[in-house]
Amino acid sequence: MISQAIISDLRSKFAEKTWNETFKLVRRCMDKSRDESKPCEPMVRSLERLQQVFNVTSMNTMKSRLEMIAKQQRMGFHTTEATCYLTADLFYLEVVLLPCGGVEEVKVAPHGGSPAPSESLLQLLRLKDFAEFSVKLEGLFTQYNIPGDNEIKLKLFASLQCLGKDLQQMSQLPRVQKDSDPRVDTINNGRIGCLITGKEDRPLTIQFYTSPTDGLKTSDLYAAVQEAQVTVGVSDVTRKLQTASVLPQPAQLDPRGCPVFLPPSEAPCETLPACFLLKLHPAVTMMECFVNKLSQITDVTIPDVDLQWAPLPQLLMRRSSANRQKETIDEQNAVFKVPLPGGVMHSYVLSGFAWEASAHRATVVDSIPFTHPAHVPALLELLRHQCAINTLLRSCVTSQGAGTVCDLHHEVLPESETSFSVTFHRPDSDSLAVLLVNVSDSRQISCTLFGAGIKDPSLDERLAAVMMRCMSIPLTLTILHNKLEEITSAPLSPLRTATTEAENDHSAPSITTVSDTSGASTTSSQSASVPEDGFSVSASACYAMSVAKSELLPEINMSPAVNLYPFAPVGVFPHWVTSNGQVSELI
Repeated sequence: MISQAIISDLRSKFAEKTWNETFKLVRRCMDKSRDESKPCEPMVRSLERLQQVFNVTSMNTMKSRLEMIAKQQRMGFHTTEATCYLTADLFYLEVVLLPCGGVEEVKVAPHGGSPAPSESLLQLLRLKDFAEFSVKLEGLFTQYNIPGDNEIKLKLFASLQCLGKDLQQMSQLPRVQKDSDPRVDTINNGRIGCLITGKEDRPLTIQFYTSPTDGLKTSDLYAAVQEAQVTVGVSDVTRKLQTASVLPQPAQLDPRGCPVFLPPSEAPCETLPACFLLKLHPAVTMMECFVNKLSQITDVTIPDVDLQWAPLPQLLMRRSSANRQKETIDEQNAVFKVPLPGGVMHSYVLSGFAWEASAHRATVVDSIPFTHPAHVPALLELLRHQCAINTLLRSCVTSQGAGTVCDLHHEVLPESETSFSVTFHRPDSDSLAVLLVNVSDSRQISCTLFGAGIKDPSLDERLAAVMMRCMSIPLTLTILHNKLEEITSAPLSPLRTATTEAENDHSAPSITTVSDTSGASTTSSQSASVPEDGFSVSASACYAMSVAKSELLPEINMSPAVNLYPFAPVGVFPHWVTSNGQVSELI
């Protein structure tokens, strides 16, 4: 009752007060906080709520709004007659105001540097989008939030600026263009990728991988460009970091086309308790062998305590936005249904037992420490290699067709650290075929087809070219199925018939009838031909069942679907679909 009476008295007392007077009262209450280091939280929340409903129509109200934002970002705030300064240790923001509360100019100044206009921050304040302005300011504060005392901060900031200038010079050195699209070529093939020069209001950023533009286009998060922000972080171990450029002037290339650096004895450096960082956006799922190679390049160990290991497909499934519709056969196997042009539906099985081997365990890496600009090109190549493998495997785990009938079934199994096999049912017989995919690096993929009864090396080369273009296993397998059907349905000459029969006798897997636990009779393949180029396919890839669709997946609804391809947005397969909705002929 007493509290209600107090509130009633307060309402009566301030009923005739204006918003400006109430606003000033809250500010005075905040200034009288009992603990100067920690303002009264209820008062802070009250002031924030008042500002959300208070229209900015004067210079004073704009100053108050900017002051509150500065305090939220743990920044200092100072004003002159018509200028506000939001300050931090290594930068400050200068906002020039108009009498009406509008904003004339916004400048960002790094420590020791001249203020530079920021068009993005200016537009946000002119639109009075204070929420987005706060987000941008938080990112700016994080960019300049270098650990250590003031002396260490200044040294690390200067070293980071020297690194950025060297990376910019390295990106401008001549090289041979490999892709017809200049931007894609710079991202995927540039020594430093596509370097977005760090401005005062944006960190130094490297774009280093993107899927081919004429491939499988989806709205998935991971179809975006892979980026890395270049920054600096604290380290328990002191390391030598540059204090000036480590490139000879002018910058040069060695006979192998790599940048030339000053010898360690001549390179200007200082021992500091920190290292440079590549902060990955988004984080990259990396196999253990690739993580070890990162440390070999930089001689800086990535702390294992921060890493959580799991089978590679399992992590890709978790990070796939389409994983919500995943179906499972059992706890070890995951079945993914992938819709394709022309109403075709593929299913892909990734055996849990096969991928649980230690050679195929992976972790999610969000930052990579390094100490010298020479490390960056090698790190980017390794990241691109892993991204290429992830892109191919992820194309199989975007389940989008729950409850629909699958036309073709496949099993994806690991073969080595950089290769895997795809086992599938041949369209012309009850036997199986295996496509071995080896990803040598992000720009070189080889495909080898076994058990199809075809001795045509050019077919392997064309399959590899198709996969490089689309970076999609389902699309490549669809084109391969169409090609096999075309070959087997074509009339054979007597010579070709004899050759094909001889090849099938020697290279096709032998067939043995077995029974499963339910008594259903199945047919299994026990052997396969050995490739001539030295690749070998695991026994698990050569052992698979050949049964009717109803026997393979009895839980699938066999009734015809109204629309077998309802999930792809407009323009998903623009380069791969003909006018009748079928995949175009590319091989």
